[in-house]
Amino acid sequence: MTDVQTRPEAENATAQPACGGAGSSRRVVLAGASALGVGCLLAACGTDTAGAGSNGASGGDFSNDPAPAGSKGADTGSTTDSGSGDTGSGGGSALALVADVPEGGGVIKGDYVITQPAAGTFKAFSKVCTHQGCDVTEVDAGAITCKCHNSKFSIEDGAPTSGPAKKPLTETKVKVDGDNIVAA
Repeated sequence: MTDVQTRPEAENATAQPACGGAGSSRRVVLAGASALGVGCLLAACGTDTAGAGSNGASGGDFSNDPAPAGSKGADTGSTTDSGSGDTGSGGGSALALVADVPEGGGVIKGDYVITQPAAGTFKAFSKVCTHQGCDVTEVDAGAITCKCHNSKFSIEDGAPTSGPAKKPLTETKVKVDGDNIVAA
């Protein structure tokens, strides 16, 4: 035989109205508030596809080769064929002075990181990290460093050497024009 406990009818009738729907509506409100809080927390954490906020990046998916910041000049310079009419004086505006870029190091100027991996060889890369769109902040000991998540890139080709970044910094072809380094 099954042991079933029952309440007396009088107790059952008085217990129901005292609790009524208040308990369940309180639970619904608390559950909704918890869900909202968790949603806000997840949105704040973000992912690789989150917008960049104040970094000035496009806000798109950073795993797809991002265009360098200020890419109007970079795109027009990098799409020119190397064999088609580059006459020297038609080069872009100066990105940096040759004297400002140390051999074996580099500088961050405007939207670019300009490096000199070997004497007389100059390279320029976007300063926007390919991990989550932060700006790189330092060039030291042969590496370009993004302090947001400690990604490091080679000054020779912009390839990631450590950290979470998997793609190289976007390169812009440059040349020396007198005392200036300009987009080629």
